[in-house]
Amino acid sequence: MRFTSALKTVAIGFALYASSGAALAQGGGGRNAEEMKKEEAAVRAEQAAKQLGLDPASKLPPATVPVDPQNVWDLDLSSGGRVRIQLRPDIAPTHVERIKELTRQGFYNGLKFHRVIPGFMAQGGDPKGDGTGGSTLPDLKAEFNPMPHLRGTVSMARAQSDDSANSQFFIVSLPRMQLDKKYTVFGRVIEGMQYVDAIHQGEPPADPTLILQASIESDGKPPVTALPTPPAQAPSIIAPPAKAPAKKPVASKKK
Repeated sequence: MRFTSALKTVAIGFALYASSGAALAQGGGGRNAEEMKKEEAAVRAEQAAKQLGLDPASKLPPATVPVDPQNVWDLDLSSGGRVRIQLRPDIAPTHVERIKELTRQGFYNGLKFHRVIPGFMAQGGDPKGDGTGGSTLPDLKAEFNPMPHLRGTVSMARAQSDDSANSQFFIVSLPRMQLDKKYTVFGRVIEGMQYVDAIHQGEPPADPTLILQASIESDGKPPVTALPTPPAQAPSIIAPPAKAPAKKPVASKKK
């Protein structure tokens, strides 16, 4: 398929070149070189879209969107600070809604990054901590989109089924384009990537990094630097058993 597509592209380019040459030789009446370049670029874009399985008539989503506190996911990590993630409801509305719902339930607080591969990604969001768990909510239908898996991309983890994402997510540390359109991208880190880089590595890590607090920025929660200390329990005092009253000797009656 790629070879056939490449032949078509070459053929189109040759035809455009021949047409351009004829127009120039005629000394007018034809399209100028700038118009020909635009047309050739449009043809290449259409070919690329077909290779990606996209509808050439559809528009790609913007690479970035304005920062809106209602769509910023804050993760306070034990590796040192707050990571700000721009959520993208325009490309993955159901997944963003799930992240917001679980976050406001406090689901992610205290969970660890259980799978962290150097030069690849950091994965978390599993209450079991071993990659097999999820929330009590139903799994999500895939929302695969053309956004690439670049450094800082945040995408939803899943099992074998396309429609098995639930609560687990991963943050990409270096570009991995082979994941594109196979996992649902729902956001990207816009601040605090150095704290992602500091997440302890391993499968699982010996000393896993924790999500101290997850919050939606518009909720206005201040950063957390440590897990809350559980309240100290007062020692139980067991009262000694009550002593039975001493029995008074009963004088025997004289007969």
